[in-house]
This record gives sequence, structure tokens and C-alpha cells, in this order.
Amino acid sequence: MYFDIMVGSVLGASEYVAEALLANLKEAGYNGECHFEPSISTLNKENILLICTSTHGAGDLPDNILPYAKDLAKQNLCGLNAIVIGLGDSSYDTYCGAAMSIEAMLVDKGATLLVEPLHIDVLNHPIPEDIAVEWFAEQLKKINA
Repeated sequence: MYFDIMVGSVLGASEYVAEALLANLKEAGYNGECHFEPSISTLNKENILLICTSTHGAGDLPDNILPYAKDLAKQNLCGLNAIVIGLGDSSYDTYCGAAMSIEAMLVDKGATLLVEPLHIDVLNHPIPEDIAVEWFAEQLKKINA
């Protein structure tokens, strides 16, 4: 399995999570790449799409992933397997809004979410990569079962 990890980040926490996940994947014998400036040109339905994004503003996607999300929404995503990890602050009513909008769009366009999305509350997990790596290791077992 090859993972295309698309990162939406404002302050860098999603980047740390993505890099930790990629290291974890490689340790488990898989391969992949982190895309910090995602481009639709990298879309490959044979790979697993992993979107790791924070939320900013009023539930918005970070600026670096917004063009990718708009382009992705124009595609037929049938046959694409995806995983979504969102970072947010539960003290806001738009908690993980960006991840939730990506999840809805992926499903609407025909992609298959391989596992229930992970929403990380940075208030409870100040080092979000720790919980993400732990969660992801369990999800890899499910995907390979």
C-alpha cells in the first residue's frame, strides 16, 4: 500500500502529525509521501488518500489545502480509498469543521472512507501526533485484515 498524505496546516501541527504518520508507515513496511502544498496532479486512485488537516477561522480549510479540496470536489472519486484526520479545538463550535467538510465531500463524490475519521482535540492532546500514531497503528491492522 502507498499513502498520499495531503496536509492542511496553518500553524504546523498537522505537518507534525503527517510526518509522524509517514514515519510510522515506513516502519510498518509501507510507503508514502507527505504533500504540504497538495496538488490534484498527484491524485492516484491506486494509492490511499490520507488527508490530515487542521481547521481555522469559522470551520475553514487552511489556505494551503483549499485549492486541492476545490479541485478534488470536481472529480469522480469512485474507487478511491481515503482516511481523514482532523485537528481542532473543541472550545470552538466549528471543531474539526474542515475535516468534516472534506469527509462529506469525499463520500459525496464516491470515495470510500476506510475507517471512521479521527478528530483530535488539541485541548486534550497537546501533542496530537502521539494520539494520531497510536490510532493509525490500530487502523492499519483493520485495513490489512
